[in-house]
Amino acid sequence: MSTDELACTYASLILHDAGVTVTSAAILKLAEAANVKVTPFWPNFFENQLKGQNLDTLILTAGSGAPAASTGAAATGAAAAAEVVEEAKAPSSESEEEEMDGFDLF
Repeated sequence: MSTDELACTYASLILHDAGVTVTSAAILKLAEAANVKVTPFWPNFFENQLKGQNLDTLILTAGSGAPAASTGAAATGAAAAAEVVEEAKAPSSESEEEEMDGFDLF
């Protein structure tokens, strides 16, 4: 990611957090205030891409490869993890000596 893209990303997040509409002029103004030179293409690109988007949803789902409705797999994984933990807590029925079956290093 280039410095221009990163500056526009941060500027967009700052503007959204402040409750200001994300526009190319606002992105440029914020970048200039931070002493970052941005190619004019990027603020326009960000404004066009973010126009009409629900930024809260976009932020919360960023980087998630799976759909949000995949809770069944998570529940199954949690049950399997709990089972493994219970097995680890259960005392062993055989002693270590029996498991070694007479094996001795010395």
